[in-house]
Formats: sequence, C-alpha cells, structure tokens
Amino acid sequence: MFENLSDRLGAIYKKLKGRGVLKEIDVDEALREIRIAMIEADVSLSAIKPFLEGVREKGVGQEVLKSLTPGHQMVKIVNEELVSLLGGEFKELGLAPSLPTVILMAGLQGAGKTTTAGKLAKRFKDKGKSCLLVPADVCRPAAIEQLNQIGQDLGVEVYQAEGEINPVKICQNAVEAASKKMIHVVILDTAGRLQVDEELMAELKAIKENVQPHQSLFVVDAMMGQQAAEVARTFNETIGIDGVILTKMDGDARGGAALSINSVTGGKPVCFVGTGEKLDALEPFHAERVVSRLLGMGDVMSLIEKAETAYDLEEQAKLEKKIKKNAFTLEDFKDQLKQIQKMGSIQQLIGMIPGANKLKGLNVDERAFVKIEAIINSMTLSERNKHNIVNSSRKRRIASGSGTTVNDVNKLLKQFVQMQKMMKKMSSGKGRGGFDLGSMMGGRGMSPFG
Repeated sequence: MFENLSDRLGAIYKKLKGRGVLKEIDVDEALREIRIAMIEADVSLSAIKPFLEGVREKGVGQEVLKSLTPGHQMVKIVNEELVSLLGGEFKELGLAPSLPTVILMAGLQGAGKTTTAGKLAKRFKDKGKSCLLVPADVCRPAAIEQLNQIGQDLGVEVYQAEGEINPVKICQNAVEAASKKMIHVVILDTAGRLQVDEELMAELKAIKENVQPHQSLFVVDAMMGQQAAEVARTFNETIGIDGVILTKMDGDARGGAALSINSVTGGKPVCFVGTGEKLDALEPFHAERVVSRLLGMGDVMSLIEKAETAYDLEEQAKLEKKIKKNAFTLEDFKDQLKQIQKMGSIQQLIGMIPGANKLKGLNVDERAFVKIEAIINSMTLSERNKHNIVNSSRKRRIASGSGTTVNDVNKLLKQFVQMQKMMKKMSSGKGRGGFDLGSMMGGRGMSPFG
C-alpha cells in the first residue's frame, strides 16, 4: 500500500528541501504535484481539496517562507496534514461501563466481516476478555458455519440461534444470554449485500434500534479505493457508524480508501486494518505511523510491538545467556526463525525499517524458511548442537532427508557460522549497532532475500 504515492511524495519533498528560498509559486507547484500523486493513489476528490487548502494556508505564511529552512518547514506541514487526513491519534475500542459491550459489524458482502469479527474476538481474548460471536447473517448459511469454525479455532463461544431466523431477535437474545453469563464483549456479525440496498439498511437500522450497540464498525475492502470511502459515507449517513476497519490491506490497495474515509464520513476514523487472512492479522491504525512509513521513515514502534508480542521474555533471557557463552546452536537458530515468522510477513517487517523503501528490488522468498527448517530437522540432535561435526557423508544424508542439495546444506552452515560471529560481537559490545535483517538471515543464497 502507498508505494507509488510514497515514491512521488519522496521526489516532491527532495525538491522542496533542496530550495534555499521558498516562494509562493514553489508551494503552488508542489501542491499541484501532490494533487496528482493523490489522484493516482485513488484518493477521493472531496478529501483532496480540503487537504490541499489546509497545506497551502499554512505553507504560504511568513514564518514558513522566511524561515531558515522553508523546504523542511513545508514538508513538516504536509506530514501534519496527512496525519490529520488519516484521522489523527489511534483510540482503542473502549468497554461499556456495564456488561456486555456490544459491537455491530456492518458492510457489504465479501468485505471480510465474518473473519474480521473473529480477529476482533481474538484481540479481546488476548486481553483477557470473554467474547460471544453472534451469527446474524441468516441469508448466508456459509457465514454461520464459518463463524462457528472461527469460534472453535479461537476457543470463543458462538451463539446458537436454535432455529430463530429473525436477525433482530437473534441479536437481542444473544445480548441477553451474554448479560446472564457476564460475558465482556458481544460481536454481531450481520448480513451483507453485493451493493447497498434498502433491505440491508432496514435490517441494520432495526438491529441498531433494538439492540443499541456501543460500537458500530463498518468493514470495507481497501481494494475498492475511493469507492470504499463513498460506501462508508452512505452507511454513516443511513445507520451511523463509529469507525471503519479496512480489510485486504496486504493486497494491491493504493491507499485511496485510508486517505479518504475520515474526510468523507465527517471524522469517522479507520480503527483497524486487516493485513492477512490469519486471525492475528489485524493491526491498530496509527495515522502517524502510517505517514512515517509513507515517507520512508519506517515504523519502528509497530516493529517493536510485533517483536514484543511474538517473543517470550523468559526464552529471550535464556537465549542471551547462550549467546554470551557462545553456545548458540542450530536448534536455537530454528527457534528464532519461528519467532520471526510469528511476527508476520517478512516483506511487511522490512517496510517498517527506516530507509527500507530505498532498497529497490529487494525480493523476499519466505519459502526459504521451509527449506532451512527441513535441513535442520534432518540433522541428529548432536549435529544440531555441534554443527562442526557435520562432515561430507553427514551432509549427503541431511540433504537426502530434507529434499535439498549438499550445496544448500553448505550454505546454511556457512550462514549459521556468520550469524554466530555476529551475535558474539553484539554480545561483547563490539558490534556497530543498527538492525540489518538481511545480515541476520545471512544475505543471499539460503536466505529468504533473493
């Protein structure tokens, strides 16, 4: 997402920063280029106009044009306005004063409401809150089956309608049952349509009036671009929404939906974004972090949060002791690869590293993880603990057992030795610092980086 817009804005910023003096005509020229870049990113025109007006109003002020670094000041203003356009600071979904907190999921068919309902339930469960998933889409039996499967996978209760076919009654009965069981959160998975129609809106209105949910979240496919924002506007005007969840952000979305929704809905924020099909692929939408990534400055905070979620502190303490004693083994290496995989797509992780957007042509082959794990699994315990005993005959046996080649085994062992040396330097304080994911994974060859 945002790749082309990021490149275009980067070029505009470079030009602005290179100017020792900034005139009003320079500001207007930059704004024209920004406008074109945003149109290409499929941002709604109704969002672009007030954004550019806000930038120009601040950008042509005397304190900017006559400052010592007018180009940098202008870039700062654009950054601030982009954060504002995206909805400002992220606010976590709060719980109601009394149980249960009811969340209504609304949206068109195919947007990913049911999966997103499961992702939200997982998020609450991870925070120690009990959840009840409610299948209120009586038009699509497959949605009910899907929600039951999600509930089973998560260990979260799914409400059983027991033959009731009225979605309003289902929601009412579910909330009543949750209240009796003292369940913290009820998530209503409502019906969708291929397009906005009166029947859908009437059903959602009836559910809202009779159940009175604490949060109404609109789920929409980010691939729809500015059309997603317009559909969000229609839902907001008709039934009223409190926030938006953008799904399929790991696809080819150009960013238009994210940059348009807050403006066209009168300030309704994007709360979360879906970044994959797995139930843990739901991320809070931090506007300032998105803008930071957009401008090539990375997103270190999100990277740290992902690492903290994936890594067990006790295990990390044990690992640090091993590294200090120079006792890091291939078994430990395999465990670390699994921890990295828990953090999500490597391509996404790279996008969070400052300056990574400048590494053009960096390809990530995540299948290499499978090959590395297969090779290590084909070793005996003594070989994993003492890699230097792996001679030619052992290499042939390992290659045969893992479905790889002797050359692959040699590459892995070579990279492992390099990693051991690097870790020894880091633990002794001789390393130069900095986070180089390519080096951690051994550069090229067996590494996921092609």
